Amino acid sequence: MLNCMKSTNLPEVSLGIVAVSRDCFPISLSEKRRAAVVSKCAERGLPLTEIRTTVENETDMLCAVEEAKAAGCNALTVFLGNFGPETPETLLAKYFDGPCMFVAAAEGDGDLIDGRGDAFCGMLNCSYNLGMRRLRGYIPEYPVGTAEELAEKMAEFVPVACAILGLRDLKLITFGPRPQDFFACNAPIRGLYEIGVEVEENSELDLLVAYKQHAEDPRIPAVCAEMASEMGEGNYYPDLSVRMAQFELTLLDWAEQHRGTKKYVAFADKCWPAFPSQFGFEPCYVNSRLASRGIPVACEVDLYGALSEYIGMCVSGDTATLLDINNSVPKDLFDEDIASKFDYRLDDTFMAFHCGNTPSCKMCSGCSVRYQLIQHRLLEPRGSDPDFTRGTLEGDIAAGPITFYRLQCDSEGQLRAYLAQGEVLPVKTRSFGGIGVFTIPEMGRFYRHVLIQKRYPHHGAVAFTHCGKALFEVFKFLGIADIAYNQPKTLPYPTENPFA
Repeated sequence: MLNCMKSTNLPEVSLGIVAVSRDCFPISLSEKRRAAVVSKCAERGLPLTEIRTTVENETDMLCAVEEAKAAGCNALTVFLGNFGPETPETLLAKYFDGPCMFVAAAEGDGDLIDGRGDAFCGMLNCSYNLGMRRLRGYIPEYPVGTAEELAEKMAEFVPVACAILGLRDLKLITFGPRPQDFFACNAPIRGLYEIGVEVEENSELDLLVAYKQHAEDPRIPAVCAEMASEMGEGNYYPDLSVRMAQFELTLLDWAEQHRGTKKYVAFADKCWPAFPSQFGFEPCYVNSRLASRGIPVACEVDLYGALSEYIGMCVSGDTATLLDINNSVPKDLFDEDIASKFDYRLDDTFMAFHCGNTPSCKMCSGCSVRYQLIQHRLLEPRGSDPDFTRGTLEGDIAAGPITFYRLQCDSEGQLRAYLAQGEVLPVKTRSFGGIGVFTIPEMGRFYRHVLIQKRYPHHGAVAFTHCGKALFEVFKFLGIADIAYNQPKTLPYPTENPFA
C-alpha cells in the first residue's frame, strides 16, 4: 500500500550523534568508533549530524549540547564508544531539549588491551544513573552493537523520536460533548497532560458559529475543485461540495488560530446526532481529507482515538484511521472467500468499520461519497431520499498490512495501550460504510483477554503498515506500564482459563 500523506503537521527529526568517553580510556577510541557509525549511517542514507565535541566531563557536555542545538538537532544518539562518564553522559538527557537514545559500541574493531572499550559494562551504569536522576532516555532492545548494527538502531529510533517530539508539541482540540451513550469515548484527560499533550475543549455551538463565519469564503471554489478531482465524476455530491469545503476551511483555520504554544494539532469532534441537521451534511469525508494531511479528526469526541491516530502517523510516516472493532465475519462469507485461500480461523477475523473517515488513498477503487445509513434511519423521514445525512466516504478498505492499536486512559486515570499486527484481506465486505475484513492472529483470545478484559472502547486506530515494534517502543518510552498485544497460544493471558 502506497504512502499517501503529505503533511506539515508532523515533526521532522534532525538526528545528531555525540560520543562520550571515560577519561581513563583513550578518547581516540570513542572518536574512531563514532566516525565508523557516521559512515554506516551515510551508507544507508540516514541524515545525521556528527557532533565533534566528545564528552568526557560536564563542561564538554554543555559544549556538545550547544553544538547540537546550533546544528538544528532535535534528537540525539549518545554513543558510548568506551565505558563512558556516568554523570555527563546522562546529563545530556537533561540539558538537550529532545529525545536521547543511548547505545554502546561492541568490541571487535581492535585488540582487547588498548583497543577494548568496555561499553558493554558502561551501559549498565548509564542506565542506573538515568534512573537515579529520574531522566528519561531511550535504550533500544539490545543497545550494544557494531557500527553497522548501531546505524540500523538509529534508523529505527527516528520514527520513535518523531512520535515523542510530536506528542510534546501536540494540542488536541475537541468540539463536544460526546454523544449520549458513548461513554467509552469519554476518558480522563489527566493522562494527556502526563505525556505533555495540551487539550482545548470547545462546544459544538462554537464550531457552528465558526462555520457560519466561513460562508462565501473565497477559497471555497478551489477546495471544491480538489474534492472533485480526488473523487472523480459520479463519486460525490456536487451540491454538497460547497458546504463540505466551508467546513474543511473552518477546521484548518481553527487549527492555525488555536495551536497556541504548540506546533501540531489533532481534532476530536462531535459528529452526531445534531451535527448533520445543523451543518447540512455528515463530516466524515472532510475528516478523511484532513487525515490524509496528517491531521487526525476523530469521530464522536474520541480524544484518545485522535491521540492514537497521531502517534501512528508519526511512527509510520503515513496517514492513519480510526475504526470500530465492529462485527464478526459471517461464517458463509468466511467459508466462501477466506477459508480456502488464507491460513486464518474464523475467530482470527473481524470487520472494522466507520462511517467514512478513512482517506480515499487507503480505499479500494470505486469508493465514493455516499450517505450514512444508520443516521438516515435515525434522523430523516422513513422512505425519504438522503439529504443532510450525506457526506460519508464509503467503500471497502484496500488490502494490505496493518497495525491495530490504541493508547487509552482508563477510568482510574491510568494510561495503558494495546497493539496487534495483522492485515486487511482482499475480500469484498458486501456491507456499507468505510469497512474491511481484518485479520489478527489469535484475535479471538486477544478480543476476550485484552479488549474486553481491560475494558477498552470499541474504537481502535489503524496504521497501514506493520509498525508494532516502533509503537511498542514509543509506549515504553512514555512510561506505559501495561502494553498488551495478541499473545500466541503458547503464552496464555493471566485471565485465560487453562481448562477451557
